[in-house]
This record gives sequence, C-alpha cells and structure tokens, in this order.
Amino acid sequence: MTARVQTWGDAAAIGLSCLCMVHCLALPLIAGLLPVLGLFAEAPWVHWAFALTSAPIAAWTLTRPTPNGRRAWGLIGLGALGVTLLFLAAAEWPSHEMETQITIAGGLLLSVAHLMNWRRRPHVH
Repeated sequence: MTARVQTWGDAAAIGLSCLCMVHCLALPLIAGLLPVLGLFAEAPWVHWAFALTSAPIAAWTLTRPTPNGRRAWGLIGLGALGVTLLFLAAAEWPSHEMETQITIAGGLLLSVAHLMNWRRRPHVH
C-alpha cells in the first residue's frame, strides 16, 4: 500500500471519529431545539452505522505495516478497544444510560490510535 493511500485511510478514520463526536455531543443539544433531529440522534441505526463503518477502516489502516515491515501492536490493540466500545454502545450494553459515554470513549480511543498511526508513517508531500 502506498503512503498516500495509507495517509488517506487514517485521515478518513480520524474524520469519521470526529463526526461521531459531533453526533454524540452536539445532536442531543440540537435535538432539544429541533424535534425532527431528535429522531435522528436517538435512532439505533446511527450508532450501528458508525460502528460498522469504523471497524473495517480501523482494521485496514491500523494493521498495515510501515515500510520497514513493522506493525504497531499497541495501536492495533487501542483501535480494537475503541471499535469494541462502539459496538457495545450500539448494543446498549451495559445499559442505555451509558451509551453516550461508552460511544465517546470508543471514539476517542479510536481517534488517538489513528492520530498516532498517522504520525508514525512517512507522508507524501
């Protein structure tokens, strides 16, 4: 995989993680003002869509070796934990009340993993 494609994958993953954060933090506030958006913010399919989208992107970008053939197992573990938390939140486990906190924690872990992965790779300028 070229460095440009790898960089694009990490950038896409970071962007999706940020979108997840905006969804979790901003939409509940907006939902109080606009009831139509409240239906979207509380829809279970939105959380499943984020989890199902993040898993293959994380697997694709975080498991790729650097040009010298090394894998960052710590980043893979951090990303896997983040994705796992996103799936647990989508399943509302352990409870519906914890869904937002678990989603935010998963998104933050995944963002950190992708940012660290991006920083450890050579970039094409």
